[in-house]
Amino acid sequence: MNVQKLIETAKMLVADNKGLLAIDESIPTCNKRFAKLGIPQTEEYRRAYRELIITTPSLGESISGVILYDETIRQQKKDGTPFMQVITNAGMIPGIKVDIGAKAMAGHPGEKITEGLDGLRDRLQSYAQMGARFAKWRAVLTIGSSIPSRGCIEANAQALARYAALCQEAGLVPIVEPEVLMDGAHTLSRCSEVTEAVLQTVFNRLYRQRVLLEGMLLKPNMVLPGSTCPQQESVDAIADATVQCLLRTVPAAVPGIAFLSGGQSGELASARLNAMNLKFKSRSPTVGQSPSPWALTFSFGRAIQQPALELWHGKESNVLAAQQALLHRAQCNGAARQGAYNAAMEWTAAA
Repeated sequence: MNVQKLIETAKMLVADNKGLLAIDESIPTCNKRFAKLGIPQTEEYRRAYRELIITTPSLGESISGVILYDETIRQQKKDGTPFMQVITNAGMIPGIKVDIGAKAMAGHPGEKITEGLDGLRDRLQSYAQMGARFAKWRAVLTIGSSIPSRGCIEANAQALARYAALCQEAGLVPIVEPEVLMDGAHTLSRCSEVTEAVLQTVFNRLYRQRVLLEGMLLKPNMVLPGSTCPQQESVDAIADATVQCLLRTVPAAVPGIAFLSGGQSGELASARLNAMNLKFKSRSPTVGQSPSPWALTFSFGRAIQQPALELWHGKESNVLAAQQALLHRAQCNGAARQGAYNAAMEWTAAA
């Protein structure tokens, strides 16, 4: 394990007010999104869409790294240039999703366990040889009347820790993603309680598996009320609840926290990230607030991609407009990292 290389890569992924772009949707998920818009569900259309994304001019000014899927990491531009080369030439770092999805957990109705540890060591070595420098593994936890159970939390935390250790062995920075889903009617306080329990367990298991905290990133959910909860809290309340939860659970040795969007709209995800950086940014915290010890950034998928996908519609004539929409959302999130995002950015773009 090259400790210095891991630390350097982790720092680069959260440097210069940039964040991560996730284009790691599985084939079924990507096809489902295409189907809703009447886009043909073929490998060529998936390839063309990913080419549109990674060739967006100036994308590397806001995006530090791109998370790919197994199909995508092997693809090329129409002119034959490998995607990995395009990403690197644009000043971005390529990464790869390595789990194989969340499946029903035996003995735990309504809960899931993420699979993919079998054969992972060999797959990681293969991806590293292709040029990947980091990886991602997602665990999902649902809030319900009696879930998530301790068994589900512990099983997923153990899988995340084993994955992270294998990544570092292969020279890849692990992005550890324990997602507490926003589906449901739970309150902000209930989400905070569950997220805290999950993160405490995850870092306990990471410590036991001897994962180098300085050479990893955390990709958590924001602390949010459920999507059907009658009480939807303010941007500031969510920022406070999220950062206070993280301060209780995430060691300062971790260089960065890159939030997932988890179904939030692009505008809300940007506003909430902005509020966190405005109130807790280590260089200029609000009076009475403790500064955050880690970079607070983004690792969004749909919250950056969706406007571009809707504009593209699978048509070559729409590529430029789609790229402009993608770049706008990336720039909004770059501004949110600095506490400089505001609604006027959206109005200007719409005009």
